[in-house]
Amino acid sequence: MGVAITGMGIISAIGHSVVESKSSLLASKSGIGTLKHIQTKHSGYIKVGEVSLSNEDLTAQLQLPEDHNYTRTGLLGLFAARAALKDANISAISTYRTGFISSTTVGGMDMTEFYLKQFATDPEAQKYIQSHHAGDSTQKIADALHITEFVTTISTACSSAANAIMLGARLIKAGKLDRVVVGGTDALSKFTINGFKTLMIQSDELCAPFDADRKGLNLGEAAAYLVLESDKVIAKEQKTVLAYLSGYGNANDAFHQTASSENGEGAFLAMQKALELAQLNPEHIDYINAHGTATPNNDLSESVALQRVFGNHIPDFSSTKSFTGHTLAAAGVVEAVFSIIALQEQTIFPNLNFKTPMPETGLQPVTSVIKKEVQHILSNSFGFGGNCSTLIFSKA
Repeated sequence: MGVAITGMGIISAIGHSVVESKSSLLASKSGIGTLKHIQTKHSGYIKVGEVSLSNEDLTAQLQLPEDHNYTRTGLLGLFAARAALKDANISAISTYRTGFISSTTVGGMDMTEFYLKQFATDPEAQKYIQSHHAGDSTQKIADALHITEFVTTISTACSSAANAIMLGARLIKAGKLDRVVVGGTDALSKFTINGFKTLMIQSDELCAPFDADRKGLNLGEAAAYLVLESDKVIAKEQKTVLAYLSGYGNANDAFHQTASSENGEGAFLAMQKALELAQLNPEHIDYINAHGTATPNNDLSESVALQRVFGNHIPDFSSTKSFTGHTLAAAGVVEAVFSIIALQEQTIFPNLNFKTPMPETGLQPVTSVIKKEVQHILSNSFGFGGNCSTLIFSKA
């Protein structure tokens, strides 16, 4: 059966809630546009998946004091984590052993890069120095949620949130915790925009995952969290289960610092492990939410890995990064939420902007909203450093 998912919360470029996200997905409405919240000379030239709420909006909605030192990463994270707990109907945290596993890659650099030149002379700006590191947003969110039993941060680049979900499930299976809030949060920053521009994998057009003429990714920002609960809690509280995390796998490509191998070895191994743990065969997978960054290297490598696992019978697949942009550490959980929505709605979502199959593989993703029977969904998340993770979600 797997580990039960009882709640989810999300904020991204396509909505500030699960309901809004679902509406955008069903309407094939992308959230990718021009940059508004960051002042940079690149603003008019790049496309990003930006959350429409400003830091001031988020501060007001979260009812935080105005002199806080939350970064945008922390604000987005708290917004989504609170929504996940509310969705799971959890008010008293201390009733069960509860953990919090959050992931981020950007951390607090949106604030430290903004105030960098003022730190030496402006005591007011100095409060953001301590909110720079990756663990700061995690601790702030855990404190706000009153979670103390187990708190940790995962930062494995773009597979971070998938690994947070995986660790949470393993802690429940091992009997260490009764429930865990798992996910990730990342905000846009100049550092990441310039970094991906330097790598020459950032597109100035709308990203087109798996397209022969793909030019690169669109960066995005988002936060999302799932609530995982043990069978004991589900039975005792008679809780509604949204879906089950039935399988997961992690492997390292061990090929290159940023590129994926030509044969997709890490991706192949991660998918194999997830299927084995879920006790499923490849033909049991009804839909694949692909990592699909729209970069030349990643999409080809993932396509080859899919062919190795599924042969000539690759299930319907798409990359929903064409809706949100690539949300880095949050991507795995953003796409987990979309996968759960797909199971609930018995609907799979399109790979926007796709026109021409890659000549190397000829694979064609789904390009329109399709109603179909969906029992098991496989979701891929692959990160720099070769860290490859696969999750399998099954209908409740």
